[in-house]
Amino acid sequence: MSSPAEHEPDEAPLPQPRSIYTDLGFGRVVAQQVRGRFLSHAGEPTSRKYGLGAQRIERFYLRALNAPIASFLGWGLGALLLLNGCFALAYLALGDGALHGADLVGIDDPFLRAFSFSVGIFTTTGTGPLYAVGSTAHWLSIFESFIGPFVLVIAAGLLIARLTRPRMRILFSDSAVVAPYEGGRGLMFRMVNGRPGEVSDVQVRVSIALFETVNGQRQRSFHPLALERDSVEFFTLHWTVVHPITADSPLHGATPESLRAAEAEVLILVNAHEETFSTRVTTRASYTWEEIRWDAKFASIFATSPDGAIAIDVERLGRLERLEAGTTSVPSVNEMPAIDAQEAESRRR
Repeated sequence: MSSPAEHEPDEAPLPQPRSIYTDLGFGRVVAQQVRGRFLSHAGEPTSRKYGLGAQRIERFYLRALNAPIASFLGWGLGALLLLNGCFALAYLALGDGALHGADLVGIDDPFLRAFSFSVGIFTTTGTGPLYAVGSTAHWLSIFESFIGPFVLVIAAGLLIARLTRPRMRILFSDSAVVAPYEGGRGLMFRMVNGRPGEVSDVQVRVSIALFETVNGQRQRSFHPLALERDSVEFFTLHWTVVHPITADSPLHGATPESLRAAEAEVLILVNAHEETFSTRVTTRASYTWEEIRWDAKFASIFATSPDGAIAIDVERLGRLERLEAGTTSVPSVNEMPAIDAQEAESRRR
């Protein structure tokens, strides 16, 4: 009878090489079925999750935190006026005898009197000479005295959360561009810090999602893009992020037509140290093949300051300069394998 050792292999199996692709957390199987972009240009995920209910309170909270300050204050003031208007109509519905003391406040309009009384109850600041008469009016004022402070505490809490929430506002150029770079081509986009607070130790990771034909099957692959520089210590001005398109790049030989056929999407993740709250913050962005410009380059963003300090004009962040047709829409010779270099050069001529 043979021993178990005789059935063991002489050598341990070699580890399988790790794939150079990554699905970035979307799931490889799911990624093949998805159509459209993964992120909006502003970095918002386009995916959905079902089975968790409406989550209205959670969504309201996130929208309140992310809304522009003018919209937040406008909607908040409008909601408070609407609530007090509803209570004022309720007091009016009880009849003229529900509120007394109108002759002492000097307000002839019944709705305005009821509204003034409602605001005093709602905010607990007092109603002056106005007072409720009758059990129904008193119960209504008692109910409003509970609702008012509760709503005001929520509004104040949202405002404090907005003020104490560490965030950074990175502005990205409207489009990415394939521009000349060191005798070849490079995929580039610009970004700038849109807030007066400083960020440092800024790190960028860029990947591209492409549909490719592998073993006769069309499937989506995710490729990390090597950058000319993937981090900067100081981010006081702007940063033009560059992916050099070389023979080793997933974009070697790319053309507008090939990226359209591949439904290409450039996915960007930026994280940095936010100095105001001394914490790490992140932001995302995305460019689809439709948002990539060819035969163009970014125009100068630098401006002249009165005191001679280095300055930029953020309004020029996405400004482009057109180049001669075929400058970057035709593959560069130095990014092609040797067997294809001669063909690429003949196409360019």
